[in-house]
Amino acid sequence: MNGYLNESNFMMVEEGFTTRDLLENLLVELCQASDQQAFFVADLGDIVKKHLHFLKALPRVKPYFPVKCNSSEGVIRLLAELGAAFACTNKAEIARIQSIGVPADKIFYSSPCKQVAHIKYAASHGVQLMTFDNEVELSKVARSHPHARMLLGIAADSSPSAHPSMTFGTTLKSCRHLLETAKEQAVEVVGISFHLGSCGLEPQAFAQSVAAAQLAFEMGTELGYRMHLLDIGGGFPSTEDTRARFEEIAAVINSALDLYFPDGCGVEIVARPGRYYVTSAFTFAASVTAMEEVPAEQPGSDGRWDASCITSAMASMAPSAASCLTAPAPDLSCTSCSISLLQKPCPDHPSHSSSLRGPSGHAEDRIADGLELPELQIGDWLIFKDMGAYSIATSSPLGGCPQPQITYAMSRVAWKAIQLFQGKPPQTEDNRESVCAPLSCGWEMAETLCVTPVFAPASII
Repeated sequence: MNGYLNESNFMMVEEGFTTRDLLENLLVELCQASDQQAFFVADLGDIVKKHLHFLKALPRVKPYFPVKCNSSEGVIRLLAELGAAFACTNKAEIARIQSIGVPADKIFYSSPCKQVAHIKYAASHGVQLMTFDNEVELSKVARSHPHARMLLGIAADSSPSAHPSMTFGTTLKSCRHLLETAKEQAVEVVGISFHLGSCGLEPQAFAQSVAAAQLAFEMGTELGYRMHLLDIGGGFPSTEDTRARFEEIAAVINSALDLYFPDGCGVEIVARPGRYYVTSAFTFAASVTAMEEVPAEQPGSDGRWDASCITSAMASMAPSAASCLTAPAPDLSCTSCSISLLQKPCPDHPSHSSSLRGPSGHAEDRIADGLELPELQIGDWLIFKDMGAYSIATSSPLGGCPQPQITYAMSRVAWKAIQLFQGKPPQTEDNRESVCAPLSCGWEMAETLCVTPVFAPASII
């Protein structure tokens, strides 16, 4: 084992024990202690399954996990154990990753807009791989980090349907000028980067972006750069119900890579899958702490119930779901989750059009409106699935509320799979047990996934 993760970092569960079982056990303990603090349950086996599936579907692509998506201890240690690299957007994230022992050559300072102090920090801590898409960023790096290895960020998909998150990246028309400017400032450019976002882009957008990257590669090569690294960004579907779409995207990417960057051409391919890894692994539980019924005759009212739930804070949440915040949500556009009550409501009880608010109840604390929910009671627990992406606060929340606790769990089969993945025999008495078994405890047993080291060529990890 690599030493980043050990059995003390998570709760080992046996086959047949689901995330729901663990969650209910934790709630029993909280109720007995009269503690209503919100919390997460994280199924690390789900992340193991996603990692192995990614390497199988995209065998030429090395994953760099974006730390801003989920910086929790268990996630970072697990992915480091699996050999993944990390994409960081600031000094704090770089320090976070290096604090557990990840070497600098596995860190990509991926922010397109960097503070000079953070560039200098990266330089002093051996982090060389960075990105730029304009002359200002180029000049900052040239002055502050002479040994940086730069990727030129391009906005490859310029179609009218391109997602608005694509605000960074230069046009192909501007690439040559920026590459020439980098040459004048003695900055080493080693490849091209693009990022298409994660909000339902068409698979063909990846093919178009890879084609555009190949044109930019040619410009760099003509100017004398040793172009050998392509970053295809993120944008991969993250939940089980989108698995077919992931397969479709992977097939398009593989075809485009074979056409424009064929195997053996000397170009290394990396990606930044974030939501893909962690969304479905996390479940969140929060309790109702206050309620208000809005009179039907009130102007603009439809007789909805307004429920304020939680005693802890989160960083972001889906607008179509329900939970509670005490800090502004940095990214609400693409996150989705499902909500349920811990106890199923009586079918005879009518549902109400409901709103959910965070602890303060202020307008800026809005989580969701227009939800059809049964009549809630103070103390009821609401359960949110698919809460792993952009839901873990990275700093102290507003209002002094504590961060929700995270309970990490992993099935014994998943732990064995990690050992097999690294080419080591499982450390158990029975090595004959088949590893063609569910890796994730999940809400229901996940599909069978046969795990063998062949999924991870030595060149990938």
